[in-house]
Amino acid sequence: MNFAEVDRELDGLGGSVSAYLGRLDAPPTWTRRADATHYAASTMKVAVLAALHRAAESGRLDLDAPVEVVNEFASARPDAPRFSCAPHFDNDQAVWARLGTGATLRWLAERMIVRSSNLATNILLDHVGLPAVARVWAAAGARHSVTGRGIEDFAARDAGIANLVTVADLAALLAAIATGATRRGPLASPAHCAAMRDVLLAQQHRDDLAAGLPEGTPIAHKSGWVRGVRHGAGVVYPDDAPPYVLVVCTTTEGRDVDACRLLADLSARSWQARQQLTPAH
Repeated sequence: MNFAEVDRELDGLGGSVSAYLGRLDAPPTWTRRADATHYAASTMKVAVLAALHRAAESGRLDLDAPVEVVNEFASARPDAPRFSCAPHFDNDQAVWARLGTGATLRWLAERMIVRSSNLATNILLDHVGLPAVARVWAAAGARHSVTGRGIEDFAARDAGIANLVTVADLAALLAAIATGATRRGPLASPAHCAAMRDVLLAQQHRDDLAAGLPEGTPIAHKSGWVRGVRHGAGVVYPDDAPPYVLVVCTTTEGRDVDACRLLADLSARSWQARQQLTPAH
């Protein structure tokens, strides 16, 4: 993989494209605008997942206890009214079908990741709290990423309260989960990190990074997308090379289908280079 050539190609696309590629527990092989911030879209849900498991490990929350499925939340802007999610903006009607009834935190966490449920995300944020998510970013070593509000908290958004990520921070968070599944790391116990990894491996949205991999290749990943934004962040587990992390964030004026193709192409190239992912010099 000729990274200088890839950078030249990406320079000609317009907008902002950031990337991070490297093996776990090693400096990256390739980075591009690694500390540039992007609107987080649904990639922030990985940090919410980690905050939930940390709360469960501490004994503050029980993942298997049922909670009420509600659709009214406090805004991150203190003087704003409570807000709700819109069903047509969501990707998972299974959570909406339980509105007014109960669901376990574990099930809501699964739906938040594998189907990217916005409603499940806000319910979980209500239980863990935004400060707990901030502590996840700090524990992972993130330098620029911020989860300042829930999904569709438009009053907070209009007040400048942001959800931001960088590819370097997302890579650090995913690497902490992946490596933490086999030995104690900064986020949680191996059992909790393995549970997080397994949910990410069960991801059902597979139209960007996963689309560039050979069929059946395990990838623990989360994507995020809104108009003009398409991100993919994952840990790939080849059977003939060490695992590696790939994160691509795009903020452009192009079509989402084209951004998906770009992420799939970068994923395919990274796969081809999987046995040569030595740290950049």
